[in-house]
Amino acid sequence: MNVSLRALRALVPGLEGGADAIAARLRDAGIEVLRVVPLRELLEPIVVGRVESVEPHPNADRLRICRVDDGSGEPVQIITGAANVREGGRYPLIRSGTTLPGGRRIKRGKLRGEVSEGMLGSPDEMELGSEHDGLMTLPAEAAPGARLVDVVEVEGVVFALQGNPSEEELVSALGPGAAL
Repeated sequence: MNVSLRALRALVPGLEGGADAIAARLRDAGIEVLRVVPLRELLEPIVVGRVESVEPHPNADRLRICRVDDGSGEPVQIITGAANVREGGRYPLIRSGTTLPGGRRIKRGKLRGEVSEGMLGSPDEMELGSEHDGLMTLPAEAAPGARLVDVVEVEGVVFALQGNPSEEELVSALGPGAAL
């Protein structure tokens, strides 16, 4: 299981200390920390995508079919339900085969009969904020295919944990009264 420092701080208000101290507290509580990974490293595969076209999905009212320039010269098809997607907009493009910081692996697949080669990302899916209702809008000057980590500031870490500890276990390990 992967959990970001941002998510732990949201779960345990007032959580203090750096990544090493928090990892030590988790270990002291019996939660095995396999690795502490810089968020920047996990976001390296994500690139800037420029939406060339947005069309309604023929089989779903809330979905849209987008042709996205990823800088390769051959646009990719992405299906999205994000209400803020716009032709000409630049958004994080998460290609099929990429694993998000939370551990979710993005796969090529069909949504209501139409192929999607990945997804366009919201801030919370990439651990860059708590906004989930829309795509992360990138600067208009961001070049299609540029690495996201070169376009936006990326800070933080993700803890790769053994197993799947519950929120209660994490709060118990890190919350008030937890061993310091």
